[in-house]
Amino acid sequence: MSKITVTAALPYANGPVHIGHVAGVYLPADIYVRYLRNQGKEVLFICGSDEHGVPITIRARKEGVTPQEIVDRFHNIIGKSFKDLGVSFDVYSRTSSEVHKETAQEFFLDLYNKGVFTEETTEQYFDAEANQFLADRYIVGTCPVCGNENAYGDQCEKCGSTLSPMELKNPRSALSGNAPVLKATKNWFLPLDKIQVDFLDGYIHGHSDWKSNVQGQCKSWLNDGLKPRAMTRDLDWGVKVPLQNTDGKVLYVWFEAPIGYISATRELRPNDWKDWWTGDSQLIHFIGKDNIVFHCIIFPAMLHLRGDGFVVPNQVPANEFLNLEGDKISTSRNWAVWLNEYLEEFPGKQDELRYVLGSILPETKDSEFTWKDYQTRVNSELVSIFANFVNRVMVLNHKFFDGKVPNSNGAYDEKKNTCRIELQTCLNQMKLALDEFRFRDALSELMNMARVGNRFLTETEPWKSYKESPEYAADALNFSLEICANLAFASEPFLPFTHQKLCAQLNLLPLEFLVQAFWKNAKLQGPLPAGHELSEVAHLFSKVEDEVVAQQINKLNAMKADMVPVANTSQAESGTTEQKPEIQYDDFAKLDLRIATIVAAEKVEKADKLLKLTLELGVETRTVVSGIALHYSPEEVVNKQVVLLANLAPRKMRGIESEGMILMAEAADGRLVFVSPAEVIGSGSGVS
Repeated sequence: MSKITVTAALPYANGPVHIGHVAGVYLPADIYVRYLRNQGKEVLFICGSDEHGVPITIRARKEGVTPQEIVDRFHNIIGKSFKDLGVSFDVYSRTSSEVHKETAQEFFLDLYNKGVFTEETTEQYFDAEANQFLADRYIVGTCPVCGNENAYGDQCEKCGSTLSPMELKNPRSALSGNAPVLKATKNWFLPLDKIQVDFLDGYIHGHSDWKSNVQGQCKSWLNDGLKPRAMTRDLDWGVKVPLQNTDGKVLYVWFEAPIGYISATRELRPNDWKDWWTGDSQLIHFIGKDNIVFHCIIFPAMLHLRGDGFVVPNQVPANEFLNLEGDKISTSRNWAVWLNEYLEEFPGKQDELRYVLGSILPETKDSEFTWKDYQTRVNSELVSIFANFVNRVMVLNHKFFDGKVPNSNGAYDEKKNTCRIELQTCLNQMKLALDEFRFRDALSELMNMARVGNRFLTETEPWKSYKESPEYAADALNFSLEICANLAFASEPFLPFTHQKLCAQLNLLPLEFLVQAFWKNAKLQGPLPAGHELSEVAHLFSKVEDEVVAQQINKLNAMKADMVPVANTSQAESGTTEQKPEIQYDDFAKLDLRIATIVAAEKVEKADKLLKLTLELGVETRTVVSGIALHYSPEEVVNKQVVLLANLAPRKMRGIESEGMILMAEAADGRLVFVSPAEVIGSGSGVS
């Protein structure tokens, strides 16, 4: 039997994961792996934290801590969130581990000793003030494709274009805001142009079975012609280059991060890890569309050049992006539904989120999550169709047959046979969709099975027939329980917590044999034996009330309020500030700007970014909630004089009424800086 290694993209450990990550990568990967396991396949599910990305060093700079402190914090948060959601990784590792460093360096040395790399001295951007070479993400400029003035040196997050720093217009350093200079440095390059001819053209074009969005992006790269790409960087955070005289150089994160899949396998299976990466094993990557080039071009090229029997990816079912309430999810703008917060605020409702996200997965195009849609799908599908059917069947059996499976006596054989054909068709379509990575379609077939059950129960009305013809009620409920059991088996890949609850109510534990019998041949299982005792009835799902939806929407709106309006100094320095619409003096005169002194400050509970500030304005004091906690501690801001927008309408944030807004400027490296008077002035003084 061929071994199957399934990987899920390594999330950056510079913050928690949000529902966009879940829908883009981790939920479809988990559904697929559970499906494979249920068929008795030999599969390993691999993931871990990517801890060497430049976004991590940027966050560390902002918070004034070490990168290691950042990754330690978020590795634990991310790992726990995945576990609590039921994402069934065999291992969740991390790229700061010694096993990973050793594996990545061995991989680099193997290619180096084979003469794969070209050693080149090139001119790279250098920040003279910061005295360091700039990684791609430390270079910001205007995107040559869409004109976005805040594109990174490796990618424009507005249009999705993959870039190189030299392509940016008006580049500037994210450290100092200055225009960088070019300085000579030596690095090792992967000659992708040569590999394209020798391997990649045939490899990509030979995978016509890949999703159209994956094929399209790969062919676009090939059509443009690949160029050599540096596999080392001048940085102090990452896996060190294992060569002499290379101090201050690390492996390019997109070289070593995919090797994290190998090192995690090695960590989990130290004695036979190679069996999962060589020979007739299969390799499947689940990723988001922004990672296609790295998993379909660069990593396959590395594996091919490594040789030694290493396999290249068989499938890369990349998803598009999930939007949120009419806007793109943005971690920097805090516009997201964070997974760890959802799990805290909706205890025991993991499957509700899995179902809703599974129903709207961005498989071929971007999709959107809204809280109203969440409410509708939970209430009208999970509650009204799935749970309603199960609950009615269980309650009627306990009421009429003492909680035991009644006899099947053939009263409804014709109707049951028709339903079985429909249910088997649902199962066949579900299996086909899963084989083709169409998880939304597969999940809809699960709900169709519940619809068949509801229709059968409605048509047979055992609550009525029991009084005059109990044998009819018995036959109807016997078959309804058969449907419940098949629903329990079918739901495991999608709704694992519901699967466990339903199987417990049906008293079907232990389950592995029964589930595999269902999935291995995609065959419905027959009726439960007469007299089999059922367990207590319990609701599988509960309705989402309007108040819950309103609370979550208000929370999102508060997140927007948490974001401090700032003047982007890096844009100003480069002369590229986007002009806002012209206003008249009367418009400006409406703003009541005053000097205020911060006399007290404290952190807002359960809000990492917020400080509660007490401001003195001469004759009065104000409370203001400000999103600066990642940049300043409460002790640092006391006695600071600031500029307050005093006539901003009050609003509640985390239950605290905020009476105004302090003005901040944003430095090029992302630091927030107070807008303050040049000398101490009386609190309450006007600004004009």
